[in-house]
Amino acid sequence: MKTAAIYARVSSDKQKEENTIASQTSALIAFAREQNCDVPAEWVIEDDGYSGASLLRPGLERLRDLAAEGRIQAVLVYAPDRLSRRYAHQILLIEEFARAGVEVLFIRSRRAATPEDELLLQFQGMIAEYERAQILERSRRGKRHRALQGQVSVLSGAPFGYRYKRKTDHSAASYEIDERQAGVVRWVYELYTAKNHSIGAITRLLNERQIPTAKETGRWERSTVWAMLRNPAYKGMACFGKTRIAPRMRVTRPLRLRGGAAPRNSANHELPRTEWIEILCRPSSAKRPSHWRTSFWKPTRSMPRDARSRRAPCKDC
Repeated sequence: MKTAAIYARVSSDKQKEENTIASQTSALIAFAREQNCDVPAEWVIEDDGYSGASLLRPGLERLRDLAAEGRIQAVLVYAPDRLSRRYAHQILLIEEFARAGVEVLFIRSRRAATPEDELLLQFQGMIAEYERAQILERSRRGKRHRALQGQVSVLSGAPFGYRYKRKTDHSAASYEIDERQAGVVRWVYELYTAKNHSIGAITRLLNERQIPTAKETGRWERSTVWAMLRNPAYKGMACFGKTRIAPRMRVTRPLRLRGGAAPRNSANHELPRTEWIEILCRPSSAKRPSHWRTSFWKPTRSMPRDARSRRAPCKDC
């Protein structure tokens, strides 16, 4: 009887909610019995919510370690695209396991015993990579279309001071003011604009007064306060498409201190303001103010360049 490990993966939160990884695991356990493989419970490895485009997954790292240590003889996977969405990565992993004397068995793919089987596996890998690119492009276009229609649902979530209301059968998704957090936002703007506090001073005050963060854990950071002051959602107009993914240009000092490797070979870069798509996010319950309060805004050297042209939110926003 072979000693084997099971590997299952899903990439999206929706798949996690639908528990599709459990169905993969149960199918693989039944497959292990058919293949006369012994799978210890601790070697049923799952990567829940990790993209198949990257090899940096905790479950996959553990699986590769088991193979390198010679503790398993086979790896059972539901389909090649569960191992990786990139054909090159599939070949790299299969060859790595083969060098360690570990056989890779797929439920949805025949064992590669002939050149024809190898060709079929290659086609499956290329099709999986094409499907991933197609899904990403469709998702991007769909989100952009909804943003142009003014739908709040395309945004990643409500900023501090708002609550996100999910879409129902009778109403679209929207923002609701969280009065407790909104008071903190107004206070931060007042400190910055009326009292000329620096971002660092505001951050210290927030931590000294033990004001809860959005997650109510951890401490306030300068970057969080900076983002709050620059966020156009506080004047009732959120923006979609503010950043784009681009290759990471260099390994920064924080990355070097973590071992010199970035978790992803990409980074977010801010797009020009003219390319942002504005979405009205003012809650329907809030009164539409006839003016924006501008008396607080006195440009100083310590103010962010983009913030000098913005206005502080009035109490109704």
